[in-house]
Amino acid sequence: MLVKIFGRDRPGLTAGLLQTLAAYGVEVVDLEQVVTRGRITLCALVTSPGDAEGELRATVHGWAESQRLQAEIISGVGDNRPRGEGRSHVTVLGHPLTAEATAAIAARVTGCGANIDRIHRLAKYPVTAVEFDVSGVATQILRTELATEAARRGEVDVAVVASGLQRRGRRLVVMDVDSTLIQDEVIELFAAHAGCEERVAEVTEAAMRGELDFTESLHARVALLAGLEERVVEKVRAEVRLTPGARTLVRTLKRLGCQVGIVSGGFTQVTDSLRDHLGLDFAAANTLEVVDGRFTGRVTGEIVDRAGKARLLRRFAREAGVPLSQTVAIGDGANDLDMLNTAGLGVAFNAKPLVRRAADASVNVPFLDTVLYLMGITREEVEAADAGE
Repeated sequence: MLVKIFGRDRPGLTAGLLQTLAAYGVEVVDLEQVVTRGRITLCALVTSPGDAEGELRATVHGWAESQRLQAEIISGVGDNRPRGEGRSHVTVLGHPLTAEATAAIAARVTGCGANIDRIHRLAKYPVTAVEFDVSGVATQILRTELATEAARRGEVDVAVVASGLQRRGRRLVVMDVDSTLIQDEVIELFAAHAGCEERVAEVTEAAMRGELDFTESLHARVALLAGLEERVVEKVRAEVRLTPGARTLVRTLKRLGCQVGIVSGGFTQVTDSLRDHLGLDFAAANTLEVVDGRFTGRVTGEIVDRAGKARLLRRFAREAGVPLSQTVAIGDGANDLDMLNTAGLGVAFNAKPLVRRAADASVNVPFLDTVLYLMGITREEVEAADAGE
């Protein structure tokens, strides 16, 4: 028997219904409760009490009436049908989230043969984020379908990840720096002091779109900095602007026991400061060569390029004792692609179209902490952790 209760929520209703059912010696097979804006929907799937079914029905309806609730009781055979294979979590983000966009995503889910089993809200600000638990179709198929719909509409972000323990088991998060952790391109900040910002910006943009080889573009841009005094580093550090939500993301991840790292095609002169300021566990970047207090226009050591970022992710995971399946990588440019594809979950953050198409998930709102929602962490959990600090 499926017993459903509807009405205004208040303390004691769940206990009251179960105590009413307990008088008939039934077993609880399934139990589900949702409270939305003060209205409760409570469903209990219980075994039949045999000949006392009619009496149970009358008693439940009488109890519900006394509580000013509505009751519905449906008799059936056996347990509810099992969920379909291919279970996924679909996170839908909007700023704002419109009914039209949400309807389109839901229709796409249905259109590819899947079923929405549950919906709940993850956050109401700075974006609205809701999560669909979906079954019945492979995660990759669902991801392709919904990414196409989101791209077509342009007003909603959708991320699809496979259900399972690994989702909340992510224990290492590694992110790009320029235009990801921070709002700036560090080499352009240096270039502004050298009087060549426009020339550098043009090369940077082409490299991030994947139109130029990153290593060649790096050497070309750094060469323009030759002769710049090293003391400008302190000015550039002061000019760096963290992306909104960056502090919240790092702080929450650390409280969860995650290790956090950064990899950058930028420079250790800035990333080392970010590492110390945010309490990061890992940091790697290129290093501008300095001779006699001035930049030489060259970098020293191994270049952190597209392949290098993926290599560093593997190294960080190895040092952290974390399997790659439990890592998250976040980036925006073409030189992040190998890293995103290597991680257990690759997230494109306000990324170029090439990167959005290749990543597991894409976020196009300007708040870095929305990545937490893709990991199944709600805004309420973030705020509760902050309150308990």
